Amino acid sequence: MDRTTIDLWVGIFVALGVAALLGLAMKVGNLTSSKIGDTYAVTAAFENIGGLKPNAPVKSAGVVVGRVADIKFDSKAYEAVVTIKIDERYNFPKDTFANIYTAGLLGEQYIGLEAGGDDAVLKNGDKITQTQDAVVLEKMISQFLYNKASETKSEDGAAKTAPKEDAKADSGTAKSTELGDPPF
Repeated sequence: MDRTTIDLWVGIFVALGVAALLGLAMKVGNLTSSKIGDTYAVTAAFENIGGLKPNAPVKSAGVVVGRVADIKFDSKAYEAVVTIKIDERYNFPKDTFANIYTAGLLGEQYIGLEAGGDDAVLKNGDKITQTQDAVVLEKMISQFLYNKASETKSEDGAAKTAPKEDAKADSGTAKSTELGDPPF
């Protein structure tokens, strides 16, 4: 092969690689077209939406039934008001729960709808009143560490104030644990 043919093939593979990366970026960013037809909009208020973004999927039983259209902050109630567009093919009861979930441990966040038992269904402009905020991983870790630190402090305080046991048994040796570890 001569030099120009090799350069042509390299150029074709580079162009295919760039096109594949562009397609992957659009897929990851939820910028690809969705198969959602006509929609109706409902709102839901959350105290904490975590990393929820516009155009995030709205799922029910694992099926995408809509998208997050808009997110605004209500400065009077100090809540995030999320506008959800749901495909008209899907009707949800008025007592539907809206929960914010994370796909995987560190994946994208989405809204999960859990249908209630009411006979009346949500219509355009209605508000979902029963919501559950996003679980923020950093907050959970800090609470866990704080609880562990307070447990350690309380155990240290209990050890200092607990009455001392007789260190010697009848035979004159120190007591040990069941596993043969040294005494406390």
